[in-house]
Amino acid sequence: MAFKFFTIPVRDPSAQEAEVNAFLASHRVLVADRRFVDAGENSFWSICVDFLSSAAGPPGQPGGRKGRVDYRELLTPADFAVFVKLRDLRKELAQREAVPVYTIFTNEQLAEMARRRMTTPAELETIVGVGDARVAKYGAQFLAASAPARAGHEAGREPDGGDRSVGKPPARSGPGTPR
Repeated sequence: MAFKFFTIPVRDPSAQEAEVNAFLASHRVLVADRRFVDAGENSFWSICVDFLSSAAGPPGQPGGRKGRVDYRELLTPADFAVFVKLRDLRKELAQREAVPVYTIFTNEQLAEMARRRMTTPAELETIVGVGDARVAKYGAQFLAASAPARAGHEAGREPDGGDRSVGKPPARSGPGTPR
C-alpha cells in the first residue's frame, strides 16, 4: 500500500486534473481523500490517494473487473477485526432487505470505517460514495457495531484485550498459567 498526494489549484486545474486522472486510471486505488483548502484566489483541492503499488495490474483488466483485495493484508489486526464485524452486520442487513451487500456499503467503505474509527454520522459522509441517505438509513447501526473497538482503540487496547502501547498479548489466568 502506498500514498500519492496531489494539489489541484482552482484557478487553472487542467494540467493537474490530467495528471490525477492518468494516475487513477493506471493504479488500483483503495481510497481517495479530498479536501478543499480555502486560500482566497489561491484556493486548491488537496487529494491523497491510497493505492496498491506492487499488486497494481495493467489498466483495463479483462471484463473491467478488479482483482480481489485481501483486507487481512491491508488492515492492521485490530482494524481487520472491526472490518469483519461491520461486514457481518452488512450481510445481515442485506439478507433482511433482500438486496446485494454492496448496495449497503462496499468493502472499501467498510475498510475505511474500520481504519478511521469513525464516531459520528458526519465522519461517515466523508467516505467516497457515502451520502446522506445511507448515513440516515444505516449510519447509527454501523457506528454502534464499531463502538467497542473504538473504545479499546482510544484506551490503547486491541479488540482482543492486548495492549497496543507495549505490544504485549492479553494477560492469561487460570490453571497451569505461570504467575
